[in-house]
Amino acid sequence: MSAWVAPGSASDFSQPWKRSDRALVVDAYEYNSIDWQKLVTDKRIVGFINKASDGLSPPYACKGNDTEVSLCKALWKRHAVARELFHTRKTVAKTLGLEWGAYHLARPGNPIDQANNFIDFAEPGPDDLLALDIEDNDPEKWMSLEDAEEFVRHVHRRIGRFPILYTNGATAQHIADNREKYSLLSRLPLWYARYKPEIGIHFPKGNWQGYALWQFSARANCNEKSCPYRVPGTPTDIDVNVASMDAKELREAWPFGGLLDVPVEMIASVPVPIARAEGLAGEVTLAYAPVEKASALVALENAFQVRGQHYPERATYAAAAEKGSKFFARIASYLVGLKQTLIAWPFGQQEIAIGVDPITTATIPGRTELP
Repeated sequence: MSAWVAPGSASDFSQPWKRSDRALVVDAYEYNSIDWQKLVTDKRIVGFINKASDGLSPPYACKGNDTEVSLCKALWKRHAVARELFHTRKTVAKTLGLEWGAYHLARPGNPIDQANNFIDFAEPGPDDLLALDIEDNDPEKWMSLEDAEEFVRHVHRRIGRFPILYTNGATAQHIADNREKYSLLSRLPLWYARYKPEIGIHFPKGNWQGYALWQFSARANCNEKSCPYRVPGTPTDIDVNVASMDAKELREAWPFGGLLDVPVEMIASVPVPIARAEGLAGEVTLAYAPVEKASALVALENAFQVRGQHYPERATYAAAAEKGSKFFARIASYLVGLKQTLIAWPFGQQEIAIGVDPITTATIPGRTELP
């Protein structure tokens, strides 16, 4: 399963909400007031994403002293009211022709239980977008990125698709810089939060080539006097998002739910040179030219063959030149075999089953090897 997100052009990173062909999405939580009849008069509004669960669900049984019991009951009442409002809004939004989505505010705590709380709260249909909200890379206040990986994996276990990732620029960049460690988070469609008119120089293009949504307006930069975009029927603290596509394209891409393609690695490609002036402007989308998969191994193979033939005395693990030459020859022979394996990738003549992602295969019960 893969998700499609349009590569961002320069205009998509500089006030794209001013373009009439860019779709908009509103996201809200339980305390935002919504006048639905006014909201839908703005034909650029394609979707509505509502806060669903928040961390772990309240305990099922209230116990302790009077204060603790009162607090527990208050949390349950808030949980029940928020859930009722969520599903009421879901019904209204879909009736009015809006795409629907839900997000989970990730907190410290068991990521499996949080994923279950999210799914049980939102009861997502097949066309409902799901999002994991990581406010910041601070595991004392928010879910750790390691736990977020497991949260995402468990959502996929239960419903067969993935959430998109909501986070800020610094956290997105950290994930991009460590994508080998965060093999799922780095492949989720990105819902990017930054309240500046331009983001080209900050966007983590080394991993994500574009965003699914950009949250550009919120309480942080919108008030009665000034606001990047005003949505009819909503207060000034409402969150507004722009997509890197038009309304028709966004409806076709909704609810995302797949993984983005694995970024091109240096061993498999080389970047196409760009002009210095373009690079300094910070509005460049890197393009890559493909290279034969085994080309790097060919070079290593030749290097070891030459080293073994011409510099046998430099062998570290041999007592004599002859042994050194054989040592390098063995490495060269190994590289030849590895090259042939790569050329035949994946897995010789065997194919990976449709719908099975190599990253998540190990989580499928009873799955120990590829077919």
